[in-house]
Amino acid sequence: MARRRRGAAGRDEEFTFVSPVVKYLLFVFNFIFWIISLVMVSIGVYARMMKHAETALACLSVDPAIMLMVVGVLMFIITFCGCVGSLRENICLLQTFCVCLTLIFILQLAAGILGFIFSDKARNKVTEVINRAIVHYRDDIDLQNLIDFGQREFDCCGGITYTDWSQNMYFSCKDDNPSRERCSVPFSCCIVSKDKVVINTMCGQGMQQLEYAEAGNHIHTNGCIDKLVNWIHSNLFLLGGIALGLAIPQLVGILLSQILINQIKDQIELQNYNQKHRSDPWS
Repeated sequence: MARRRRGAAGRDEEFTFVSPVVKYLLFVFNFIFWIISLVMVSIGVYARMMKHAETALACLSVDPAIMLMVVGVLMFIITFCGCVGSLRENICLLQTFCVCLTLIFILQLAAGILGFIFSDKARNKVTEVINRAIVHYRDDIDLQNLIDFGQREFDCCGGITYTDWSQNMYFSCKDDNPSRERCSVPFSCCIVSKDKVVINTMCGQGMQQLEYAEAGNHIHTNGCIDKLVNWIHSNLFLLGGIALGLAIPQLVGILLSQILINQIKDQIELQNYNQKHRSDPWS
């Protein structure tokens, strides 16, 4: 009888509420994003070192390299808590990981709702950023490539209209502007025909001096703001899918961490129970 009781007690001690599947699935989940965070920080540091100092990209309100480093460091800390917390079955680290993910998810949701409600203010902010980027167009090759890419992809020119390029010191139409690009627009504004063998890279020369209709025969006269808004309206399902793709990993991390926390708590209660009832009157 005593042997049977001792055998049962041994089986109780071997039993655990903590599921290895949940534990190591959460670890792998965090480890993948931990590696991604290291890559993000490395790219941010490399980009910052290549720039050496403040550049024209500062006109974008936030330096992309610094933003990448900040996001990477935060992501590194959060996923580190998830990795160590899942392996060590540490409730404190797991709760920190769960709370951080929940706060990030709530902030993202709030930002999306506020951006939808205050769309006019968001549009004005985007317009300011684009205008500042136009001013610094020739100051940084990365910014220049970014603007050219946007104008080619959306078939647009400037922020509101093609004459916005007069804000740039090289393309300004002021009489005292000695630049050879006076009253011109970048080549990325031009309407390029696929039938032409030889492309005229100077097609934007003097376009700001022409009337809207006449300029429209050679360049895209509509601004990028309206084109961007129209693109967003016509690709709401795509943007919704991207938002859902960002939200699902966060929700999965929150769910797995909460399940593991509850399992660890149940295991602690079991251990406390076994500790209290360790003395067996039949032994």
